[in-house]
Amino acid sequence: MRTVLLIAFHYPPCATSSGLQRSLANSIHLPDYGWRTVVLTVTPEAHQRTSDQQLRDIPVSVVVARTRARNLSQMFAVGSRYWSRLAIPDPWRAWSWSAIPRGLALIKEHQIDAIWSTYPIATAHTIGAALAKRTGLPWIADFRDPMVETIASTGEVFPADPRLRKARLQIESLAMRHAAHAVFCTPSAQRIVRDRYPQFPPQRLAVISNGFDEAAFAAAEQLVTGTPSTGRRVLLHSGIIYPGPDRDPAALFAALARLAAAGIVSPENFELRLRDPSNEASYAEMARVAGVANLVSILPPLKYHEALAEMLQADGLLLLQGYTSNPAIPAKLYEYLRAGRSIVGLVHPEGESAAALRAAGITLQCDLTDTQHIAAVLRQWLEGLAGPTNPLPGRDYVAQFGRAHLAGRLASLLDQSVAGG
Repeated sequence: MRTVLLIAFHYPPCATSSGLQRSLANSIHLPDYGWRTVVLTVTPEAHQRTSDQQLRDIPVSVVVARTRARNLSQMFAVGSRYWSRLAIPDPWRAWSWSAIPRGLALIKEHQIDAIWSTYPIATAHTIGAALAKRTGLPWIADFRDPMVETIASTGEVFPADPRLRKARLQIESLAMRHAAHAVFCTPSAQRIVRDRYPQFPPQRLAVISNGFDEAAFAAAEQLVTGTPSTGRRVLLHSGIIYPGPDRDPAALFAALARLAAAGIVSPENFELRLRDPSNEASYAEMARVAGVANLVSILPPLKYHEALAEMLQADGLLLLQGYTSNPAIPAKLYEYLRAGRSIVGLVHPEGESAAALRAAGITLQCDLTDTQHIAAVLRQWLEGLAGPTNPLPGRDYVAQFGRAHLAGRLASLLDQSVAGG
């Protein structure tokens, strides 16, 4: 059996990013495909919020090494200002100071055969690249989403800060020169990098989507209760709602106001539940101004298994994705699919999220900014709950997104990388 070093900032007990599920699942399931796992991550104080729940999901056979990571943007703050250049490529760049020597020791101690590092903390890739360069081991760079993106329809470039953009492109270029494989969550993300680096062998660019963990859902199902119905239909959005065009709920609130004025929804028969959206005060004010505060519940975070249990019990699950994230798919979509509840997608029609919903046979979708269409889709969803069942994908379709299955695809890339492919 071979051994892989997994470099991941987000790993239990982190409770601030859904991205940890990808790293955790790989550490759990890769041994089923012949790869022992050693994880290099940060000490818990690096995370704004932690939970011990998923620490119990880590098998005792997984070696977890933690090194200190200082948030430089906080360390060097002066009043309300800080030296922003220290936060490039991210505030955690100092993690590499402890992680690289620890990584070298782990490689020697555990006879590591390959290295895998994962974004969205770009410093993880600088660590992976440094370790690969010093040891000659094959390195897989898991980008997930694009590090730099240009919106064709508007000409907008993300990130907007040219210094940050330059730093990210340097890391991306480093991976294109030295990584055995580069991995993305969607074909669009893969295509952006393929077009930017046409010299990189296309067979070494891979797509491995996000997914769901069946064991986590099994644990969540044990938490499902037979709570008496309140008579309200609950439409749940689980997780962060980013400000700006990415997941802006303004048109959704306006659509709810129209439905309320028409007598279709009321506090007695409907609840839009925003679970752990972040920016809570802002969204509460938006709901108040729109006149729908009595239809919208803004609730604090739950532990992961409890959040999955809430999905299992909701009447519908809401997906938000604006044009600025067209190459990406929120990881929660795959958990929504596994939950087996009807899904309402307020997504840009040209994005990967819209395509994924169509592929799953989910027709309840429209543009995030189209108030009139949103009202029509919500009305259709409510009518579907009362009458014909809203369409759901079959079990076989959903099963392909199980993280145990997806880990097998990463194992195949690892096999190729050590074989020189």
